[in-house]
Amino acid sequence: MPILNRSNTLTAMATLLIDGDDRLFYASPSAIRSRMSDLILYQRDYCHLCDQALAVLAEASAPDFDSVWVDDSALLAQRYGTRVPVLRDDRDGRELDWPFDATRVRAFIGALR
Repeated sequence: MPILNRSNTLTAMATLLIDGDDRLFYASPSAIRSRMSDLILYQRDYCHLCDQALAVLAEASAPDFDSVWVDDSALLAQRYGTRVPVLRDDRDGRELDWPFDATRVRAFIGALR
């Protein structure tokens, strides 16, 4: 399967989606067909902390999430700036700013299950 290299992390080939809130999504074709995730990880290009956050999310066995690169939107770059990586629960607007570990991620996503 082809890959897309964002930062130092390799991800499955993705499609760019833009919603009405100027939010950018990179989603696999199967994710597009199904309901979008309630979790969003806001990231920057070439961000070593974002790469670490992805490893923490994997360690925490986090459910599927959408990755959004704030550099692709002036609005998001202004909103999140140097706060990234940020994990957001899009249902209620809660956000978990870096630094976080697997324990904090599990507690944050506990309400999703």
